[in-house]
Amino acid sequence: MSINRYKITKTISSIFVHTFLMAVAMTCLFPFIWMFRSALMTNQTIFVDKGLIPSTIHFQNFYLAWTKGGFGMYFINSVVYTVCVVFGIVLISSLAAYAFSRLKFPGSNFLFYMFLAAMMIPLPGSFVPLYVLMNKLHLVNTRIGYILCMINVGLSLSIYIMKTFFDKMPSALEDAARIDGCSKLGIWLHVALPLARPAIAVVVIFNTLNVWNEYILAMLLLNDKSLMPLQRGLMVFQGTHSVDYPLLMAGLTITVAPVVLVYLFMQKHIIKGLTAGAVG
Repeated sequence: MSINRYKITKTISSIFVHTFLMAVAMTCLFPFIWMFRSALMTNQTIFVDKGLIPSTIHFQNFYLAWTKGGFGMYFINSVVYTVCVVFGIVLISSLAAYAFSRLKFPGSNFLFYMFLAAMMIPLPGSFVPLYVLMNKLHLVNTRIGYILCMINVGLSLSIYIMKTFFDKMPSALEDAARIDGCSKLGIWLHVALPLARPAIAVVVIFNTLNVWNEYILAMLLLNDKSLMPLQRGLMVFQGTHSVDYPLLMAGLTITVAPVVLVYLFMQKHIIKGLTAGAVG
């Protein structure tokens, strides 16, 4: 009897928890659903048609936003910036983290703590010195200047994540590679990096989302329309088409869709990568 009561209590509790979680999920998903629904309508029907599914679907809003709105150019710029920045962060942070973790040299702890201290500085607080530095180097309103700044923004957290993982890497693997004739750089390339794939996945995901959604630094550094990423281009587009709501919603959908897809397909790697370094 007590077992049946326990099963009933557990079932009711499970139903309540899942219902609550589904309600929370729907509150998060509804704005995206409404945005996509509005992108399929016209300016005449967006405030008249109250249905969740439009009576008449207009996919040409996406075409107009991609071509006339310039979202094709903004999208390609964001892809280029994201790929270059993420590659640079993975390369530099993995080298630095491996050095901090496995190589002993004077001042290593001090330098690592400096990187940790940089994580406590609010990002807008670092934009002013970055802008001054880029201005002196004549890299304002250039692709390379923006890429270098974004690499700088993502380095501290990436080094911390990678170092945490390398600290748990068995030293016996390095000894075996050293016996086989591997140099320190060879051990980093052939031993450390393959084992650190979960941590690299976390670094890639976090920095991809960060670069794709970045706006303030792009506003400070990039004035040329042909250099703007999606978020900066979206604000320019909004100022031009502030009354054409379906077209604006189509642009927002183009901007949000890649980030949502990346997160949905890679979310399991976030938890796996963050907990991998904690396993002794």
